[in-house]
Amino acid sequence: MEETPENQPLEPEKSRSAASDKANDAQADERDRSNRDAIALPSHVAGSGTLDRLVDTARDYAVASTAENTNKAYSADWKQFARWCRLKGTDPLPPSPEMIGLYLTDLAAPTGPSPALSVSTIDRRLSGLAWNYAQRGFALDRKDRHIATVLAGIKRKHARPPVQKEAILPEDILAMVATLPFDLRGMRDRAILLLGYAGGLRRSEIVSLDVGKDDNPESGGWIEILDDGAVLTLNAKSGWREVEIGRGSSDQTCPVHALEQWLHFAKIDFGPIFVRTTRDGKKALEARLNDKHVARLIKRTVLKSGIRADLPEKDRLALFSGHSLRAGLASSAEVDERYVQKQLGHASAEMTRRYQRRRDRFRVNLTKAAGL
Repeated sequence: MEETPENQPLEPEKSRSAASDKANDAQADERDRSNRDAIALPSHVAGSGTLDRLVDTARDYAVASTAENTNKAYSADWKQFARWCRLKGTDPLPPSPEMIGLYLTDLAAPTGPSPALSVSTIDRRLSGLAWNYAQRGFALDRKDRHIATVLAGIKRKHARPPVQKEAILPEDILAMVATLPFDLRGMRDRAILLLGYAGGLRRSEIVSLDVGKDDNPESGGWIEILDDGAVLTLNAKSGWREVEIGRGSSDQTCPVHALEQWLHFAKIDFGPIFVRTTRDGKKALEARLNDKHVARLIKRTVLKSGIRADLPEKDRLALFSGHSLRAGLASSAEVDERYVQKQLGHASAEMTRRYQRRRDRFRVNLTKAAGL
């Protein structure tokens, strides 16, 4: 049997309701329908076996044009907007800048019991609507005054500095892995934490890794283990990139050694690296882990290790997420900033600095440089 949650509040994956599963299926169906409806032969061209096959292939590419999580979010955005339109007695099609401006207003200052959304969420909702309209053959002009001026006012009045997750520092990650058992499941989770930390990886990148190059649609890259470390080839948000993870100073803290141990005892030589285990944690299964497992693993080990024990449990859980691994590497690696930027796959040093929770902000003192 498959593994079961160790801590029910932090491991909801296996207890999702049938209604939630149906909702996810409905989102996937809606996404596929919108993508497939957008790809078709021109009306004046007669279909043929060859052209029909090309249309089917083009539709598959259209479905894969955006990340799965993005597709799910955009699908949910459209459903929420369509429901809002029905409640207001209007139709979402064709796009009406006036109604969309009112919709954004209702998100920022709701007239009903729903809480106000953050500026970043409202901006994301608008992007989701623009994408959905494009899939249905409509162009949404985000610069229209009914949209642009309302959004600018929302940002000016409600924008707040982003709330950043806490960075996991070196002493924290060591305390976290120390809480894990030495059975098969513990080996897997230890490799996840150490590899994610040393590589500055997103949780989706961690669980999408394979042993060897695989053309499976679920694969997001592969890993090659060498004498001096491991090389990860990732299909990241900005395209393909390589991440080098060197061996650590001891086997107890080395991410490459932890990975080798997991692969050896799990008997994995091809396919997904991080998979489920049986309930007793003694045998690896074929099913790839969901990226939510990484977030739950981080929260669970943070609690067990006593990190930020000065805070209530609820606050401690809210402080840490999958991004805490990336922020930890950016905050702790005492090397030139450009190497951290490359490891995290950032296009700019400014983005890397957003992940640095502790750094010498005044290392370059322009006041003194200006002669003051």
